[in-house]
Amino acid sequence: MNVATKLFYYLVAFFVIAAAIYTYFIDFEEMVGVVALSLTAIMCAMLAWYLGKTGRKLDPGPDDNPEGEIADQAGPYGHFSPHSWWPLAVGGAGAVFFLGIAIGWWLAIIAAPFLAIAVVGWVFEYFRGEHAV
Repeated sequence: MNVATKLFYYLVAFFVIAAAIYTYFIDFEEMVGVVALSLTAIMCAMLAWYLGKTGRKLDPGPDDNPEGEIADQAGPYGHFSPHSWWPLAVGGAGAVFFLGIAIGWWLAIIAAPFLAIAVVGWVFEYFRGEHAV
């Protein structure tokens, strides 16, 4: 976590400097870019703070060891379902939902129940049926 924390702190510095340079060159006429760069710096600061706080509670990872090898990262990364169709359903329903927000609320209202069913189906996929744990 130490490496990721430092990376995000470097990004905070970069975006603050970029926002300052951008502000200087636009001569305070178009402030949307300044707001976007500033919010990006704040978002990176929040991520750096979170990673730093959680990194103090955990043991150092293999990426924090300067003498570490690539093989130190080997091992299980988690459980990934090889047969699930629910991510496709969530993606399709989410795309239609957000398209509805962009072009008309009527479409978002129609897509919302499909999105809810897809999310619930994906979350509870391993609690029922042939793949129940």
